[in-house]
Amino acid sequence: MKIKKFIGLFMFVCLFMAEANAQKTVIKTNLLYDATANANVAIETRLAPLWTAEVSGIFNLWRKQWRNYVLQPELRRWICRPFAGHFFGAHLLGGQYNIGHLDMDFKMLGTDFGKLKDSRYQGWFVGAGIAYGYDWVLNRRWNIEAEIGFGWTYTRYDRFNCAGCGQKVESGKSHNYVGPTKAAVNLIYVF
Repeated sequence: MKIKKFIGLFMFVCLFMAEANAQKTVIKTNLLYDATANANVAIETRLAPLWTAEVSGIFNLWRKQWRNYVLQPELRRWICRPFAGHFFGAHLLGGQYNIGHLDMDFKMLGTDFGKLKDSRYQGWFVGAGIAYGYDWVLNRRWNIEAEIGFGWTYTRYDRFNCAGCGQKVESGKSHNYVGPTKAAVNLIYVF
């Protein structure tokens, strides 16, 4: 039921943004998420001469080891003109996840991904970050964009004994993460 509410909210925000400024709107997909089987879509619209707002949604409901959905709004300030060249952004993020039975034996920025092999984690997260990106105009209707973001994420989770089954081992645990919060290579269609 929660995923239906998430998809409904995301579609409402996207339709509102597209309707508000149809001639100054783009729709995009992040090719990095596509490569990891995470369906995603984002819509971005111009608010002022050098300001845009983006809302992206990411979801993965079909992979047994990694199920998630994420909503990530972002406010952007463009250097020269919207949808071309350099920009800086500030973003929020939030969502839910259910992840386990993944053999990822490495540690990064205080997070031990090796624990994912024998345990399953289920929880939610919120966070914020800043980003930098560049948008290359290919033609009148198509662009490619690269973006990297850095920030903080807070998560609360329950840990289960094994990846696919098992008893709850820990409940209500929390974790703070500081590091990359956004990475994108977007294929963009300009309306």
